Amino acid sequence: MPKPNIVFFLAESWDGRALGCMGHPAMQRATPNIDGLASRGVLFRQAYCSHPICCPSRANIWSGRYTHHCESWNNHKGLEPGDRTLMDLLHEAGYRFAADDYRDIGLGKSDYRSGGHSHPARVTSWTGAADIRLPVYGRGDQDLQIMTKERNAWKGDWEKISRAKDFLCAHADHQEDPFFLYIATSAVHPSYRTTSYWMERIDRDKVEVPPEDEELHPVMEYQRINKNWRHGFAPETVKMFRAAYYAMCAEADAMVGEVMTTMDDLDLWDDTYFVFTSDHGELALEHRSWYKMSMYEGSSRVPLVMAGPDIPRGRRIDNIVSLIDIFPTLTEITEVPSPGDIDGESLMPLARGRTGRSRNWALALHTGESTNTTMFMLRRGEWKFVAYPGFEPQLFNLAEDPKEIRNLSRATSDVAGRMDRELRAIVDYEKVHQRCMRYNRESFREWRRRAKAGEFSDSSYSRSPDNPATTYEEIMANCYVGWSAEHEAKLNRWLEGDETQLQK
Repeated sequence: MPKPNIVFFLAESWDGRALGCMGHPAMQRATPNIDGLASRGVLFRQAYCSHPICCPSRANIWSGRYTHHCESWNNHKGLEPGDRTLMDLLHEAGYRFAADDYRDIGLGKSDYRSGGHSHPARVTSWTGAADIRLPVYGRGDQDLQIMTKERNAWKGDWEKISRAKDFLCAHADHQEDPFFLYIATSAVHPSYRTTSYWMERIDRDKVEVPPEDEELHPVMEYQRINKNWRHGFAPETVKMFRAAYYAMCAEADAMVGEVMTTMDDLDLWDDTYFVFTSDHGELALEHRSWYKMSMYEGSSRVPLVMAGPDIPRGRRIDNIVSLIDIFPTLTEITEVPSPGDIDGESLMPLARGRTGRSRNWALALHTGESTNTTMFMLRRGEWKFVAYPGFEPQLFNLAEDPKEIRNLSRATSDVAGRMDRELRAIVDYEKVHQRCMRYNRESFREWRRRAKAGEFSDSSYSRSPDNPATTYEEIMANCYVGWSAEHEAKLNRWLEGDETQLQK
């Protein structure tokens, strides 16, 4: 039997609850194509990322290993040259890719390797545990633009879709080898850019203003300062930004539809699997926050929809699953042997209806930007437990409190203790925290040595190619808004501390 083809569509920053087929009130007219894909196959209703930020999430997907195993600590530190990836295995098995270099995978973002992103992205990841309480974000990515004279706001993504369709048409003429078509859109990542055409797809009167947390966790307090939301939280402001985010989802859904229509026209569904998901979610002003980088549902939940030749139509699965399961799922589909050190499990037995049993829990870590410690999340049953080394944990009952506004870690200490023990049985999170802190200190010390030697030039954020930051002091002032000698002294105290010491 010939090997099947795979279309893997990875949208950026898509809250897994924001689909019509997930019952989202404001999205009933916004995602007809992904809803249609779910009707063709299976919808995993409780899917989670394994690391809620871009590069580490992709590194987990393509290596099949959690961050504490592959050491994808932040957006600058992903997989290293020589690390085995799913693409290596598929290439060896004879799969064709849309990119000339299969390690670049295909069409769109492929930032799963070390060395990318700006100096501020890497520096603030390394130095977050120094607890520098200054804004980092809040610049262009918070802009809101609703255009009225055109249909498509994400022109670069539409060019990817056009190239994807060309690739599929070329395959129709040369069907000797199976293909792996990877499409990764920049939508729906902030900034909030859309058009009135897509805004009309959103039921604006059903866009919710999220409730406030009963108490502000200290790690989230740091994150609010760091993320620096500029526009306030007036109800109409919140609704406008959230509607714009959903409208971006509507445009990305239309991109999915273009690919599906091309597959219809070329009669590819009999030997092609289509997988749609995202690298992480987007808070979109839930918990008075934006971006990802937390374990709240808006940030850690992802969509996951699959259709293919032997997947029954219209299945809905509530087992808790993870993006760490993508690697073994795709190796099972392609009949490529999986290495023995991967962390996930194949979802194909669930998808094909051969069993209702699975691991049924999800683990996620966050060790990168916008946090003053590390985060470790275990979702099992109705409970979500989040450990923050050096700080009190969070515990949410998602059945009773789906908005996660009530931390039960003290009121239900017996459950919190049990979940903590179960999490520790999966990962020794304090040791992982210490490893990450050691990496952060060593990386920053070396970066600072080179920065003071004049080796770097930074034109990101408030700087420009015509006026780059070139000295250590200038680059740090571009990393943290309001950087001063006082903050340098605080950073030095952290650097001189014991890397095994936890935050207090």
